[in-house]
Formats: sequence, structure tokens, C-alpha cells
Amino acid sequence: MAMIERAQKQDVSEILSLQKLAYVSEAEIYNNYNIMPLKEDLATAEQSFEDNIVLKYVEEGRIVGSVRAYEKDGECFINKLMVHPEYRNRGIAQKLMEGIEKQFKGVTYKLFTGSRSTKNIALYEKLGYKGYKKEKLDVEDTVFLFMMK
Repeated sequence: MAMIERAQKQDVSEILSLQKLAYVSEAEIYNNYNIMPLKEDLATAEQSFEDNIVLKYVEEGRIVGSVRAYEKDGECFINKLMVHPEYRNRGIAQKLMEGIEKQFKGVTYKLFTGSRSTKNIALYEKLGYKGYKKEKLDVEDTVFLFMMK
């Protein structure tokens, strides 16, 4: 049975492997395989577990989805939403988003995604997010769409 639960430190390696697999499709959109999610190392991922609530979606005993978020000054910053390519289009990303939002009450939710990532944007809009700016970050060449709810 599939379930969403809080990820633990021992899950970091499996989630990082999933991330590197899941974000290849983003890299393909931009023809840039030097994006941050593909470059993240184990130490950085471990630190992320210290700074974020990390949820995992477990199906058939394996982690096939994950999302992270943290709160600061009344804003919840959602990041690293991912689903294994073989498990996409089954509602897992939506369930993860709903699950992470439940961890933070009475806040403004914020996230960003690649400005050409039409499937991601459509999902976030379906969940009530609205774009409020496009901007390139110093860490990579992608132009991101920043969204909030």
C-alpha cells in the first residue's frame, strides 16, 4: 500500500538517487545537465534534512516521490518536489504537495519551478498557486517562475 510519511536521515541517500533520476527530465527541457538538483551531493542533501521537513511517498517498499519545505517568517518555502519517472501521472506529486502543506498552517506557500516546465506549472496552478515573478538565480542559467498561494 502506498503512503506518505516523514523521511528520516537514513532515507537521504535513496532520496538523492531519486532526485538525480527525476530531475533529468527538467535538464532535458533546458538542455542543461548542470542544474542544481543534479549536482547536489550527499552532504548537502543531509544538511537539507536538518533544515526542512522532508516527506517521502513509499510504494512497494521503495521511495518513489519526495518533497521538502521549511518555514521562515510566516512563509513556507516548498522545494525539491520529485516523482520517479515510472510513477508519474498518478497523482503522487499532488498528494505530496497536499501533504507538505498540511505540515505548515497559517502561512503563505512559496515555490519556484523552471519557467518552461509546463507540466509543473499546470500542477501548481491546479493547486491554487499563482506566478508572481520570473527570475534567473545566480546558481544556474534557468529562468524560474516563482509562485505563491
